[in-house]
Amino acid sequence: MEAYKIKNIAGQLAKSFLSNPLTPVLAVAILLLGYISLEVMPREEDPQIEVSGGSVIVAIPGATPSEINNVVIKPLERRIREIKGVEHVYSTAMNNFGMVNVQYYIGENRESSNLKLYDKVMQNMDQLPAGTMPPLVKPFDIDIDIPILTVAFYKIDNTPNRPEEISKLYKLIRDLQQNINALDNVSKTTLKGVKRPQFNVLIDLHKLSGYHLSLGQVAKAIKSISSNAPQIDTVSGSGKLVVFGVKNAIDDIDDLKELIVAQYMGSPIYLKNIAKVEYHFDIQNYRTAFITYQEGQKEAEYTENEKKEQEEKGLVFRDAGHQITMTVSKLKGTNAVHIAEAAIEEIQAAKKELLDHGIGFIVTRNYGERANEAVNELVHHLVITIFIIALILIPFLGWRESLVVTIAVPMILATTLFIALMTDQTINRITLFAFLLSLGLIVDDAIIVIENIHRRLHLKESEGLEFDEIIIQATDEIGPSTNIATIAIMLTMIPMAFVGGMMGQFMKPIPLNVPVALAVSLFVAYVFAPYLARKFIKFEKHESHEADVPEKVKELSEELDVKEEGRQ
Repeated sequence: MEAYKIKNIAGQLAKSFLSNPLTPVLAVAILLLGYISLEVMPREEDPQIEVSGGSVIVAIPGATPSEINNVVIKPLERRIREIKGVEHVYSTAMNNFGMVNVQYYIGENRESSNLKLYDKVMQNMDQLPAGTMPPLVKPFDIDIDIPILTVAFYKIDNTPNRPEEISKLYKLIRDLQQNINALDNVSKTTLKGVKRPQFNVLIDLHKLSGYHLSLGQVAKAIKSISSNAPQIDTVSGSGKLVVFGVKNAIDDIDDLKELIVAQYMGSPIYLKNIAKVEYHFDIQNYRTAFITYQEGQKEAEYTENEKKEQEEKGLVFRDAGHQITMTVSKLKGTNAVHIAEAAIEEIQAAKKELLDHGIGFIVTRNYGERANEAVNELVHHLVITIFIIALILIPFLGWRESLVVTIAVPMILATTLFIALMTDQTINRITLFAFLLSLGLIVDDAIIVIENIHRRLHLKESEGLEFDEIIIQATDEIGPSTNIATIAIMLTMIPMAFVGGMMGQFMKPIPLNVPVALAVSLFVAYVFAPYLARKFIKFEKHESHEADVPEKVKELSEELDVKEEGRQ
């Protein structure tokens, strides 16, 4: 019989790795890399979406909403509309300042969009009216603005909300916030609903007008001795009350009262002449948040012994109370699970000190825990699916052939996971959904190779051939058709990568991972399926009967000769 000539890359790969001692080493390395990738890859519940936008805040002390709208908002909207990629512009005009919110199309580069917005505002600084404070450009960064962990701190005693108590509460939680913000991969932390200590300046507008002063003059005078600009808030249009909140800027209230605001008829006008100055908290914050929880939730944060110990000190665990919420955000592409766990450990370490000051806490949202549960659940489903595939294949191919396919599937997934890790992807619900989606496709190549090897073993043409030759020929034979079929399926997934909008960003892991899994399935089918078939499938060599043909011909010839002689 003539030597078989390999015609396809499938046969070349099968021949190269079939007897190669490095093949099992490569298989173990792939499985190990896949496991490491699964443990190391950043875990998130949902994929990150590229959202660009920002806010432009322009303040004009003393201006009305109508004035803000005419001289700031409308001109600024026209200029921002000149930026390419802007989808929506939303504006708000209030007393003393206006805000323009800008939203770009989904998928626009965030850094480039922020730079274009800043440049456009700076280019038009000369068109702002006199008395306008420098505009503030605040980009929206979804990578760090969406918190992965929220923790509610609340009072568990019955002490009144005195300014000194509020100040102590704020300082304690702020110190804890500083420690959490110093953890690795924590981008930022914020405090929501907090009542910050500050100096409040309650201005009598009648006296202000009597001295012919403006709010801008008073604000400028206070700013001159403070490190932070005062917050200005006009309660209503009636002109009865204006509040200046100066945060942690002045050491003594008397210094603020003796501040010279202006000169009137040769005499100095002190701040105490036109306003009431007091040390309090931010009375501009009109909303008060309350904490509520499901039955049994608080027990997860405090044990019965801890509650009993604190109740003996006079602290009472109430069903609801005033609360401050701390949010923790992470850097892009980092593991939400590890960051959330580290932040909770930091809070747990401060639990005793918090209780001693009458402060309790509840974890109200743990994105890392939810992400971990989602990933673990889908990995569990992947294992179940692989087991079901093995059971289905046993009646049709046999348990040995089914075992080969079952081993090939984890190798394909492991390689795909490693490639995803190398391309800076995160593992989330959509990534694992892509693996589940491709699971029914990636087994096809290995099944085709194993089925063809099984078929060739029972063909008459394979009699007398070595097992290795049969495997190589069977793999090479199905190479062209398998390649075309797999590439065709890959091409159906690639167009999904060009879908725009929010849905395109959300489903992006599918076109990124399914084609890769299919390409890897070809490599595994041509390299490891033949090797595993050689190890697991039993082969009994059938000797060819071609050597017996001359003897049978000779016997038949002699028999014919005898019959011919009998006739004669």
